[in-house]
Amino acid sequence: MAKGSRLVLVGAGEQGEIAYEYFTHDSPHEVVGFAVEPQFREQDELFGLPVIDLDEIAERFPPDTYRAFVSVSSTHLNRVRARLYRHVKELGYTCETYVSSHAFVWRDVKIGENSFIFENNVLQYGVSVGDNVILWSGNHVGHQTSIADDVFVSSHVVISGFCEIGRSSFLGVNSCFADKTTVAEDCVVGAGAVVVKNTEPGLVYIGNPAKPLDRYDAYASFKVPADER
Repeated sequence: MAKGSRLVLVGAGEQGEIAYEYFTHDSPHEVVGFAVEPQFREQDELFGLPVIDLDEIAERFPPDTYRAFVSVSSTHLNRVRARLYRHVKELGYTCETYVSSHAFVWRDVKIGENSFIFENNVLQYGVSVGDNVILWSGNHVGHQTSIADDVFVSSHVVISGFCEIGRSSFLGVNSCFADKTTVAEDCVVGAGAVVVKNTEPGLVYIGNPAKPLDRYDAYASFKVPADER
């Protein structure tokens, strides 16, 4: 296995524990510690490694020596993960990406920084995946599809060819998307939804065929603060 990086994980919750497990046992990288926003830090150690306040990260793990990975889920419609990713980039860190050894990734696929590709994903010819994207297990991403930054794709999602998945969207378990469909920015697509037409920004889509809810939008469903909408 190729020589890896020494890596600090930003986040020590469930997603941080998962990132530690996968980077440790299925990558060349060595996790050396965790950094957490001070108001959320509940422990000093995890898996025998230090858990520090995020404002100490550059001093304890300098960006010219260490790399980072922001291990946060889809909280506030991916806003928290996006904010922390921008923060560590501003501090000068390069962020690693994890791609499972049990994923199928065609030779020309492009994947950005700080993305996490779980096992049994299929990424076909010509696919592009942006920065700070999570593809949970068992998804199919069809040829020439583009996934923008800060997206969260749940398990067993089928995205057909030539689709465009907009920034900060959330695709629920078992949802599927017809060829050449565009999912707009900040969309939430519910579990099992079948999307056959382009969507509009900031809405929640459910059903077969998928239609937008009128009782609340994507920001309300993920409790996105008003100043981050």
